[in-house]
Amino acid sequence: MDFKFNFEVRGYELDSFGHVNNSVYLNYLEQARWEIIKKLGLYEYFKETENFLVVVEQNIKYIKEMCLFEKAFVITSFKRRGFFLVFNHEIRNDEDEKICKAVVKCLFVDKKRNPLDIPEILNNYFKND
Repeated sequence: MDFKFNFEVRGYELDSFGHVNNSVYLNYLEQARWEIIKKLGLYEYFKETENFLVVVEQNIKYIKEMCLFEKAFVITSFKRRGFFLVFNHEIRNDEDEKICKAVVKCLFVDKKRNPLDIPEILNNYFKND
């Protein structure tokens, strides 16, 4: 299952060269994951269990720059890899040109930061490997 998050480039996200700063792409990807968390009811799960999701590894490939007021979207899918939840992201502009792609590896932990298995609430959403 793919999830889509739409956004528009804001002025404060630009660097001195007039395009989106490379670190801002990570913010777009994180917000896309938060939208998935909200949509799947995981935020309620986090509040009830005091467990949460942490990023343990990220790999991003920048393909095309983005500029002020550009409209774009993040397409995200995720899968289980052992105890890890791996998000595959692509940012595309309104012309459907690929802007960047990223793989983000996450881990569920409890409030003492002990690793946990992926919660059963997610089992119906995994793509077949």
